[in-house]
Amino acid sequence: MQLSNQDLNQIDEDELLNLPEEELRRLSIKLLNDLKEARERLSQNSRNSSRPPSSEAPWDKASTDQSNDQTQEEADELTETEDSAKSRPPSKKDQQQPADTNDENQDARKPGKQPGAQGFGRTQKLAITGYQNHYPEMCDCCHQTLETGHAIAYAAYETINVEWADVNHPGIQLTNTKHTLYEVVCADGHTSRAKVNRTNTSQLPGITRTEWRLVGSGLAAMIVCLAYRMRLSRARIQEFLYDWLGIELSVGTINNTLHESGAAAIPLEDEFIQEIVNSELLHVDETSWLEHTTFLWLWVFSTDRVTAYWIATRSAELMNNLLGEDYSGWLMSDGYSVYRKYLNRLRCWAHLLRKAKGLKESLNKDAQLFGQQTLDLLGMLIDSVRKARISPPDTPLSETYRLQLLLYQQMCVQMKTHEHKKTAALATEMLTDWKAIFQVLDQPHHPLTNNEAERALRHWVILRGICYGTRSENGTRVFAILISVIETCRKRNQSPWLYLAQVIDSQRTGLPVPALPNVRVSE
Repeated sequence: MQLSNQDLNQIDEDELLNLPEEELRRLSIKLLNDLKEARERLSQNSRNSSRPPSSEAPWDKASTDQSNDQTQEEADELTETEDSAKSRPPSKKDQQQPADTNDENQDARKPGKQPGAQGFGRTQKLAITGYQNHYPEMCDCCHQTLETGHAIAYAAYETINVEWADVNHPGIQLTNTKHTLYEVVCADGHTSRAKVNRTNTSQLPGITRTEWRLVGSGLAAMIVCLAYRMRLSRARIQEFLYDWLGIELSVGTINNTLHESGAAAIPLEDEFIQEIVNSELLHVDETSWLEHTTFLWLWVFSTDRVTAYWIATRSAELMNNLLGEDYSGWLMSDGYSVYRKYLNRLRCWAHLLRKAKGLKESLNKDAQLFGQQTLDLLGMLIDSVRKARISPPDTPLSETYRLQLLLYQQMCVQMKTHEHKKTAALATEMLTDWKAIFQVLDQPHHPLTNNEAERALRHWVILRGICYGTRSENGTRVFAILISVIETCRKRNQSPWLYLAQVIDSQRTGLPVPALPNVRVSE
């Protein structure tokens, strides 16, 4: 850059109007060169510079440039193939092949494994640590009570699981239980078989909850922990399980385990919603999220008892579906317009402080002055609110600082039409949300910031930078409900993995999902 921040800070409209023509031209050339360099820096990415792909935002990776480039490459390749075909003489096979023949047989062939193809079974054989036999109790036809003395085994499966450690028994113990299914013939000659529960969930199409699983509920909870709490990819989970536990699981089995675990926890959404609606103080925030190439938002709703997540569009639809029109609690949020319909609303001051600090460090003198005055006012009020929480004053803070607030409001009215866009934006925001911003002066026991929600998003923002979002609608639902269970159990000082194992067990056997655990008081 040819001009430094100090140079730009000294240049304003009056300075430009008073410059001689020759000096103005030279300055214009410098400004033009700096503008071109700034634009070139903004357009840099991992495909046209040395910047690593990790420096790009997730939504930038979903741009259509890649698909367009790929389409162009395919078109170029097809053109080269056609040109080469035209340049070479026709072969004997080409002469025998009719020009208008359609490859109907090839088009009819479905992708993947074909019917009749040889399958592949599980190659790793683990030692059996326990046996569990399953017998039919009653004849399906005549409803006679069955005797198991002459039962015949007709099928079997193994389930790998882990036994949880505690302070008295540290360490993890791996178990491999063999489940044997038997069939019994009643006195009338009817054959009845022991059956395993199998349930399809309508909310997540294609996912089946069944007892016939290689991965037990405890091991499934561990896989959820590795995927979401430890932020490991499917391949890294596979590596960890083999290196540390000696278990060979395919990436597909690991992915299916995560999806089944999420499907088992889906019924808990109703309990989350009820806790949110009944809350007295609700922190809400949202951040961008990518579902394959669809740009969505990860929403968090945090109370003193639950932390729940949903992934949806950034619109009023989700808020209306969750809170409805009659939410009576206090809502802490940022300045997004969707939240303004709720009367008992609090504004996060951290956002305002950051914007005011940005104006103070800008190159516009009016913006610097407005940013400094905003910082001074908010800083003074923050100290007063904190003191009021310790020793409540006789007079509300809004009355104590009525004159300072009135003078600042008048300044906001002047600045909302300022030519500096950031200055006008902050002044407009202050005036629009005036009541929500300074509501805390009359309710000093309420929080000043929305850090509760922002902290709840931080871990998953880091995960977003690693996995770049989810790949499918089912994956999105599974991710949201599982991280809701994890964070809620952590907030209640309970182990999310023990509870998640119980949820998976109950859903596999067809039982209702257990309620969220109560808050445990630390000893």
